[in-house]
Amino acid sequence: MWIKWIALIIVSIIVCIGLASIYGRFRWQSGTDKLRAKLASGRRIIKPKIYDQKEIEGLPAPVQRFFRTVLKDGQLIVAAVKFVHQGQFNMGETEAKWSPFTSTQLVVTQRPGFDWDGRIHMAPKLKVFVHDAYVLGEGTLHASLLGLVTLANVRGTPEVAQGELLRFLAEAAWYPTALLPSQGVRWEAINDISARGTLTDGATTVSLVFRFNTEGLIDTIYAAARYRTVGSSLVAMPWSGRFWEYTVRNGMYIPLEGEVAWQTPEGSWPYWRGQITEINHEFAPPTG
Repeated sequence: MWIKWIALIIVSIIVCIGLASIYGRFRWQSGTDKLRAKLASGRRIIKPKIYDQKEIEGLPAPVQRFFRTVLKDGQLIVAAVKFVHQGQFNMGETEAKWSPFTSTQLVVTQRPGFDWDGRIHMAPKLKVFVHDAYVLGEGTLHASLLGLVTLANVRGTPEVAQGELLRFLAEAAWYPTALLPSQGVRWEAINDISARGTLTDGATTVSLVFRFNTEGLIDTIYAAARYRTVGSSLVAMPWSGRFWEYTVRNGMYIPLEGEVAWQTPEGSWPYWRGQITEINHEFAPPTG
């Protein structure tokens, strides 16, 4: 008899977890829809709507090579992007603990913003839901077990806004027209293979060092300080990323794979490795 009771209890627990998972997904998706609607509400008219190579005259030499490599004269300016990613996320603090993830992401280029909606697979049927977002000048990092139990919820501070706007600027390798001066990026020369790009949105200004490879493509990015969540605190730390597997999508040469890492006193600490499995660019209409 006791075996039947144990079996009944196990089945009940499995059913409860399943129902909680369904509810968690529904509640999380509702939050995603609201966040992305807010992101869309801040969209601005794109000007100019078409890339003219004359715009890059006078920019640092490696930046000019980059734009000549990844864009063709007459390329429509990207207004928004939708991604699907897959890869691995390092959940460890002192020891690497890589877990697979899947995610979708919506980016709006003017006003700059994005929402990354990730699912980190910790164990069968056990997922951590994550929103990493920059919406109307506010940064958000929200992680929740099964979409129900909050593990982290940091938002609304200048430090978080700085970190998320840095991410937008770094990921512009995937929507390269956003790096044009007409779209708000200021460029400064460093040397023959590197330049500093600076972007301001509202009260937040961020800068990245872009290093270009021999083909003129973005190889790595580097920020001297990006804020990282350590326990309950935000700590400024050097941050870097690299891109590879370039291909043509919608007329632009973009990378499909990448990695980002914290540069700690002990060495490089990669925490995100992923690839784009689907990307759809929305362009500013050429007329009107």
